[in-house]
Amino acid sequence: MSCSAAFAVPSDRNQPISLVADHATYNDKTGVTTYTGNVVIEQGTMKLQADSIVGQLNSQRQLQTINATGRPAKFQQQINAQKGIARGEAQKIVYNAETGIITLSGNAYLNQDGASVRGNTLRYSMNKGDIEAQGSGSNRVQLVIPPSASKSFPGARD
Repeated sequence: MSCSAAFAVPSDRNQPISLVADHATYNDKTGVTTYTGNVVIEQGTMKLQADSIVGQLNSQRQLQTINATGRPAKFQQQINAQKGIARGEAQKIVYNAETGIITLSGNAYLNQDGASVRGNTLRYSMNKGDIEAQGSGSNRVQLVIPPSASKSFPGARD
């Protein structure tokens, strides 16, 4: 059951996977594994928490997708040593193992190194670290970008 291995960066993939849930099922014919009840999956810096998680395996028994739902579902992972931990949450989180894209939908929020983005739907590339955000109706996309700590500005008398 390597459903979270594809979520992890290369250094995380060498770490053991810990999975805790109230209930788990696996269907060998369909390749669907379902975890329900306070589900927590951890591997290295990667952590996924949800009320339920459904993993779909392809015909080669490799992870294809993970669908996590919660109030909210949450994930975190350190993408690389130079960046802090990325933390995200939404009503639904879908991970596509083939593309490395995480789609957060329903009051979606993502934060890393003091910068954050909020919207109805966020698409986040685990491979590239880029984000696409969409609002809905009156709920527009909101970005918060912290000032650069290394940049200094001259004073009035400099």
